[in-house]
Amino acid sequence: MRKWWLGAGAGIGMCLALLGLLFFAVYTASLNIAGGVRGAVGLAKGAVPAAYQPQLEKWGNLCEAITPALLAAQLYTESNWDPKAKSPAGALGLAQFIPETWARYGVDANGDGKPDIWNPDDAIASAATYDCALAKDVKSVPGDATNNMLAAYNAGPYSVIQAAGVPRISETQGYVRSIRDLERSFARPVGHVAPSQQAAGAIYFAQEQLGKPYLWGGDGTKEDGGRFDCSGLTKAAYASVGIELPRVANDQWNAGPHPKRDELMPGDLVFFAHNLQDPRTIHHVGLYVGGGYMINAPHTGAVNRFDKIDTPDYIGATRVTDAGAKALPRPNGV
Repeated sequence: MRKWWLGAGAGIGMCLALLGLLFFAVYTASLNIAGGVRGAVGLAKGAVPAAYQPQLEKWGNLCEAITPALLAAQLYTESNWDPKAKSPAGALGLAQFIPETWARYGVDANGDGKPDIWNPDDAIASAATYDCALAKDVKSVPGDATNNMLAAYNAGPYSVIQAAGVPRISETQGYVRSIRDLERSFARPVGHVAPSQQAAGAIYFAQEQLGKPYLWGGDGTKEDGGRFDCSGLTKAAYASVGIELPRVANDQWNAGPHPKRDELMPGDLVFFAHNLQDPRTIHHVGLYVGGGYMINAPHTGAVNRFDKIDTPDYIGATRVTDAGAKALPRPNGV
């Protein structure tokens, strides 16, 4: 909230034979590639709704304290891309401005003569403008300028100035950390994206579920007879190695950076959408195992199985990280 003070059968045999090598490859790669995204420019393909990308790319470079990916992380956290969002506290629109703050920082980005809190173009421009105003307020504070700006957004500029940096307030420190982690999920990587060290364990869990019948809404519990739907399976696979993903497929999309198709590694989540320009339309997710195949819980009447990922509705992939998963907004704070 912007506050007032500113042919699967053949594939099965092949993939089973390769699984041992794939597990080894995941662990070997995780030892050889240090760090996460080694520098990032712009937004990852498909990371944000296509209708919003031009404005995010434009206004995300308004000042040095922000990037398009950071601005995207803030807006996703505020409204989950809903331009009609309303909060119980009275925050409105895509950027969740309080009307009093909007009156000061609202920008007419689409040139219709009026800053409109409900218009996505105006909201994106205004969010960037507000961020840069906060960055200016705390520019004399030592430390990372972006972290200080985010802390000012959460706790107010005076708290940042008084603390000479990010205040020791758990909510504020958590907000700064979550937005910076989500920024990595939205950014277009430069160079290789580091593999997940937990990937092999997640694949092992998914392999153990092969052949079980699909159950819509299934979480694999005793009551579900150990059955899963697609996102229930991926959630349980990563839960088995200590990473808690959201329950719904399109919410899992931002749990880490987005490798390109030719950069996929075993353990990546692979996603499928009705509209390849909008990740909000994701309808299916699987766990990549290599060789163009995934383990997935496909649909009612089928069993958990290997399937090819190269279908017309393939939208992209996510390399799950613990930090990325923890940074995702949770319904009702869960």
